[in-house]
This record gives sequence, structure tokens and C-alpha cells, in this order.
Amino acid sequence: MINNIKNIISVIWSKTVVMIITVLCLVACGEEEDSLTESVLDTTTPNLTELDIYIRSNYVSKYNIDVLYEWDETIVDNNRYLFPPIEDNVQPVLEVVEKIWLDSYTEIGGENFVKLVAPRQLLLVGGRNYNQSGTILLGLAEGGKRITLFETDLVDLTDKENITRFLSTIQHEYCHILNQTIPFDEDGYGEITPSEYTAQWFNTSIADARELGFISDYARSSVIEDFAEMVNYMLINSNEEYNALIDAITNEEAKENIRAKEAIVADYFLKQWAIDIYELQEVTARNTQEVIN
Repeated sequence: MINNIKNIISVIWSKTVVMIITVLCLVACGEEEDSLTESVLDTTTPNLTELDIYIRSNYVSKYNIDVLYEWDETIVDNNRYLFPPIEDNVQPVLEVVEKIWLDSYTEIGGENFVKLVAPRQLLLVGGRNYNQSGTILLGLAEGGKRITLFETDLVDLTDKENITRFLSTIQHEYCHILNQTIPFDEDGYGEITPSEYTAQWFNTSIADARELGFISDYARSSVIEDFAEMVNYMLINSNEEYNALIDAITNEEAKENIRAKEAIVADYFLKQWAIDIYELQEVTARNTQEVIN
């Protein structure tokens, strides 16, 4: 009798366990099916601020360039003291960049020029980026895909020298992107002042660098930087201002060397990009003056 009762209890327990397991499996399967039908991606429409709408209209849609101004520690150097720009400063700075850089190249190069040959992103950083040497890094061009602009919070829209300093970053870095797309003759260019390039360029003043045949002190760092600095100084100065810089050089050989570099720059822009850099210089100077006024 006792054995029969034990057998009955055993059967009932076994069936109960099976039922519990079955229910749990059904619940788990149901949850799994629900999870498969739900996307792991956030598909909700983001809330756009007036600044975001401006960026989409004036940069993303118009030039195929996105602007990054919110903090993302994965795309900045975490070994530097860097911080995002104050949001109120972003659009005024972008309007200056649009007017002086984008509009100028578009007027001379055509509507699609920048859209086809441009960084896909502009990254804005609020303050200065100091190097260990004590020099200041004004900008970066990363693989032709992104230009980082520092000192966004320090732009003074009423000060031409301040704006010129800020825009020199993008003129210089954009030249690198053009060169990465279509290289210039580095060997021929490097033959003009071959013995004067140095990693210690920051120990030379701009005035002394010009007496050695370089448009700036940083131009002495390498042939590639020398070329970009020539483009930069031609575009952040009017033709009259640029010529005045050259005329102030006392060393006649240095003058000739800078003019020889200028000729290579002009030839490169005309033959490779169908752009007359002197026309671009004129338009950029005009747009710069309109920003100041």
C-alpha cells in the first residue's frame, strides 16, 4: 500500500514538473519572439534644436558636411585638456566659416566643388589645444574625412585679425584634403628651399622664416606644410596684403623662392582643380570684409 502511494506521488510530481517546465518554456519563447520583433536601434525621431536645423540646412544638405559640437570622448584626444564649445557660440562661428570658406570656394569652383571634395565632418572644440613644445594646435585634418577646429569659444566676430587666425586653420587643413585627393609635385616644390626645413620650426620667428624663403615659421616644418601655408596665407590676405608681406622681405633670394612656391601653388590649383587662386583670393577677401562689416 505504501509503495503504491509513493508511486502515485512520484507520477504526480513528475507531471507537475513537466507542466512547470512547459509553461516556463512557453513564456520564454513568447518573450524571445517579442524581443525579435523589437528593434535594438533607437528609431525615434530626434528632437532638433534651432542649431541642429541650421546645420542640416546649411551644412549637411547643402555641402554634405556634418558638424559635431556636442561632446564625444571617442573622437578627441583624451590626453589633452579639451572641452566642447558653448552652444551659443556655434552658429555664429559656422556662419563665418560658411561665408568665408564655403561660399568662396563655391563661387569660384562651382556649386558642387566643396560637396564633392570636402571633409565629411567638422568637429568644433571650445578652447585651445596646447602641444608639449608650448605651441598651439589650431586644427587637424584627419584622413581627409574630418577637420577639427579648436578655439571656437575664442572667435571675435568684430576683430579681423582674430577671424583670420581662426579661418587660417580651415584654409590650411582644407589644402591638405585637396592634396590628399590630388597630390602636388612635392619633389619639385621641395627643391626650392631644400636645406631649410626643420622639426624645430617653432624656434624661428615668422619674420626670420620669411628671410629664409618661407611664408611662415610653420612652413619650415615640411614640404607638405609649406605648401599648405602658402595657400593659407594667400587666402587669409587680400592680394595687396599678401604682396605687402613679400615686399617687406629684405633677402631678394628669399623673395624669389617664395614667388617660385607661389607659382607652383597657382599652377596646381589651375591645372588640377580649374581654380584661379587669385580669383579665389579676391572673393575670400571680399567675403571676409563683409563678415567684419
